[in-house]
Amino acid sequence: MEETRVILRNAGKIDPVSSAQYAAAGGYLALKKAIATPGEVIQMIKEAGVRGRSGSDFPVGVKWEQVMNASGQKFVVCNADEGEPGTGKDRVIMMQDPHSMIEGMAICGVAVGADKGYIYLRGEYAHIRDTLEKAINDAYDNGYIGKRVMNSAYQFDIDLRIGQGSYICGEETGMLESIEGERGEPRYKPPYPSSAGLWGRPTVINNTETFCNIPVIINEGPLEYRRHGTENYPGTKLITLSGHVQNPGVYEFPMGVPIRVLFEEVSGGCPGGKKLKGMLTGGGSGAFIGADALDTLFDPEHCAQAGAVFGTGSIMFFNEDTCIVDLCKNSMEFFSKETCGKCVPCRIGCERMLEILEKVEAGLGDEEDLKKLSDIGSYMRQTSLCGLGQNAPIPVLTALRNFREAFEIRLSDKSALYV
Repeated sequence: MEETRVILRNAGKIDPVSSAQYAAAGGYLALKKAIATPGEVIQMIKEAGVRGRSGSDFPVGVKWEQVMNASGQKFVVCNADEGEPGTGKDRVIMMQDPHSMIEGMAICGVAVGADKGYIYLRGEYAHIRDTLEKAINDAYDNGYIGKRVMNSAYQFDIDLRIGQGSYICGEETGMLESIEGERGEPRYKPPYPSSAGLWGRPTVINNTETFCNIPVIINEGPLEYRRHGTENYPGTKLITLSGHVQNPGVYEFPMGVPIRVLFEEVSGGCPGGKKLKGMLTGGGSGAFIGADALDTLFDPEHCAQAGAVFGTGSIMFFNEDTCIVDLCKNSMEFFSKETCGKCVPCRIGCERMLEILEKVEAGLGDEEDLKKLSDIGSYMRQTSLCGLGQNAPIPVLTALRNFREAFEIRLSDKSALYV
């Protein structure tokens, strides 16, 4: 099965910082259309059915409409803080086609009535900063953003803000706090950013990939956009494949592509003739599922039915020699370091789950420890303030459900390194 290049249509074909080359490939035509008929933009997006590509799965048109209907100053924010382990899709866009993101943001500004935008770049992506700055400056120099966008009455400015290496700033309200110069930690919701975002003003927040879908919808129309994907989840998706596979990387396929196709045809299967043991879907805070789920269609709806997580659209494959307990411990080590500590369930829960996993890994645990893992994880899911605490236990909880034998073996045999 061949890739469907829609979002990555320009990748490797144009100079990423050149607005002239982007325009020659059809870029900024959607922005021109949006300026001519701004009242039609949100309706087109709603008809296209595009949902957020960051893992939130929220209908984009609904969010934009909420901000459009609000009064006062408004902002547009691009969440480019791609900190989810196992995910690298937004990095590809920003390195190879940043003008598609800039155009999507400018269209949003026209549609909702915002004249200011921010790109919040992950701190570890410092090597991308130069490319983004050059692309933004080039867009200013050629009139695609600035005081008179494409010689119209619209104004739209973009500032680039650099994160400081905090995973929690990928959470939308933690990111807003950071942009405002405060410590990055989540806010209580409601109110939601669409009504009280940056400096208490209505704010659209979407991630890099989501904004890149907007010019495609405006140029091709909702019906053509819906030609890819499924009825409930139209369009294509950038998918990060990693782990024990021969061809890791970022690929673009229609929503609903079978995981088996991604594993066998795209990634080339496990090296060395090893058998596939399972997968971690949706990123570092995703779900562990077994190899028997290979025929699952990869979209949020079918992943949920299979007990998996779609999340950011990533899949880590692991072979028969992999220790599931070790993977869970590594996952909880990450989250215990990245918790902001604002709420007790996440701050304490991550530490307690890590301690128990270390005990089980050493062969010193018992059945009561497995019950504690389940109880603490469930409590965190229900009571944590933000997505970090709510999602951090998912790898452990799904591993307990789908690979329980691996844990039980380690309870009685600490020499069982690979289960």
